[in-house]
Amino acid sequence: MVKKVLIVDDEKDILEFLSYNFIKNGWDAYTALNAKEAIDKAIQYIPDAIIADIRMPEMNGIEMCRTMKNIELIKNIPILFLTADSDECLAFSAIYAGGQQYINKPAPIKLLIDLVKDMIEENVKLKSE
Repeated sequence: MVKKVLIVDDEKDILEFLSYNFIKNGWDAYTALNAKEAIDKAIQYIPDAIIADIRMPEMNGIEMCRTMKNIELIKNIPILFLTADSDECLAFSAIYAGGQQYINKPAPIKLLIDLVKDMIEENVKLKSE
């Protein structure tokens, strides 16, 4: 079964780069330019994982994560935060909000894909327990 990833970032170049690389590696990739669009697309497509930036206009990635964790249909989708911020407090806030991973940009694409795969596998294990 093809894995689905939703990528959320307010920078089109990053969306294009990441979605291209996930698709090239056999994934279905969906993109959103902001958190509100991401919530709608998560409900629509039910991705296996979400990669999200933190600093975005209107609603940041942490607020988006909190909102998603309160929506029954999408609350169990693992979220990896990919951000240019290396602030430890921000990293703690992201994980506390329900994110599973926090990684700084730029990240090697192979590492990113492996982390997303690991999050999905862990999520499947938790569901089956």
